[in-house]
Amino acid sequence: MNILYLTNHLNIGGISSYVLTLATGMKKRGHNVYIASSGGQLLPRFITEGIVYIPIPIKTKSEISYKLLISKFKLLKYIKERNIEIIHANTRVTQVLSFLIQRTLDRPYVSTCHGFFKKRFFRQIFPCWGNKVIAISESVKEHLLRDFKVKEEDIRVIHNGIDVDKFRVQNSELRVDLKKKMGLGAGPVIGIIARLSEEKGHGYLIKAMQEIITKIPQSQLLIVGEGRMRGKLVNLTKEMGLEKSVFFLPSVIDTQEVLSSMDLFVLPSLKEGLGLALMEAMACGLAVVGSDVGGIKSLIQDRYNGLLVRPADSRALSYAILELLQNPAQAKYLGSNARIFINQNFSQEKMVLETEKVYSECLPR
Repeated sequence: MNILYLTNHLNIGGISSYVLTLATGMKKRGHNVYIASSGGQLLPRFITEGIVYIPIPIKTKSEISYKLLISKFKLLKYIKERNIEIIHANTRVTQVLSFLIQRTLDRPYVSTCHGFFKKRFFRQIFPCWGNKVIAISESVKEHLLRDFKVKEEDIRVIHNGIDVDKFRVQNSELRVDLKKKMGLGAGPVIGIIARLSEEKGHGYLIKAMQEIITKIPQSQLLIVGEGRMRGKLVNLTKEMGLEKSVFFLPSVIDTQEVLSSMDLFVLPSLKEGLGLALMEAMACGLAVVGSDVGGIKSLIQDRYNGLLVRPADSRALSYAILELLQNPAQAKYLGSNARIFINQNFSQEKMVLETEKVYSECLPR
């Protein structure tokens, strides 16, 4: 099969990681794989994996940008020359681009819905979902059915997969060394890897740290990521007098090392499609705490492989975090179950095989 993936950019983030995992998996399955995008920090990883890169000027958030037409005409030649059989769009902009291409070349396309869309007018008038829509969790599927009236027979729920072998359980000695390397103290590290945006709930986690430090003064919060909320979160940290306990780190290409420095991972999102960083933390055997929302509920089974708490509740967060920090045996039990759960249910191979089946459904018989 000749497969073309489309995404606006290849910078660090959940969508780029999803496309990389899927594209490399399809390559291993013997398919010819292409990626068209405006480039970004993860581009070298795609090239190293032997995935053919097609540069297009698609770095825009506007679905009516002239850049879509430029990208369309540039891609038409490639699609005909390489006999592309299926196109897979991963953003709203690339869904519209795929629709425009389909109008000209009649190539089937699939789109993945990675989260929750606002019910904007243009989306209602021109849905552009493609021949099939992949929802990354049951919550996202419900969103598509309820808010956009997508036909149920056109939706396939396929959870994100990860290469579990890339994420290892670290021993305590190495964790201490990594903390020193990253400029952290020896105390327990509570970590989060997520875009710095309001829906990720960082503010509630920072507020929870105040209670945690009164019980375990050496506790530290490591916030990894970038985004428009950074300034507000830094100011909140200062207002609460937590400058010596909360550390900010930019986005990283390889999350294994930062995860290995953590004793506990927390994702206090107000809404969440699934939670790739949460999956990676679980694959590392970390005890995890997450909000009882969206796709997080697909990952965390309360008190079996992690703890679920009410969203937007700093006190509930602090209680859950303290429970695990004060009970190492319980944290180890949850972390061990978390790794097994991810390995059995969210592997790269499972995701690739299920997606491959969707592609086959869309191809002419």
